[in-house]
Amino acid sequence: MKLVVAIVQDADVNSVVNEMTENKFRLTKLSSSGGFLKAGNTTLLIGVDDDELKNCLDIIENNCKQREITTSLLTVTMPGDAFIPYPLEVKVGGATVFVLDVEQFVRI
Repeated sequence: MKLVVAIVQDADVNSVVNEMTENKFRLTKLSSSGGFLKAGNTTLLIGVDDDELKNCLDIIENNCKQREITTSLLTVTMPGDAFIPYPLEVKVGGATVFVLDVEQFVRI
């Protein structure tokens, strides 16, 4: 058995969760936020049998699309001066996925 920890952008999470539940995967949603953009993410915890791992990863890959956005990175020109927004293009979306071996699984 595996534990899949998938960090998904909030824009993609509904489609991932819907397809996961349609395919009988059980999951837990945790709200999280990224460190760089401080944007909302959702961390999904999914218990998966070894033979279903590929199907689970395919669902995540098919529903999490990478896209570019323009955001403002605030910089200071000199001490005491106002903040000046600096536009920055960054790629967001997709998913970061960790697959961990599960030593024991108990449902009570």
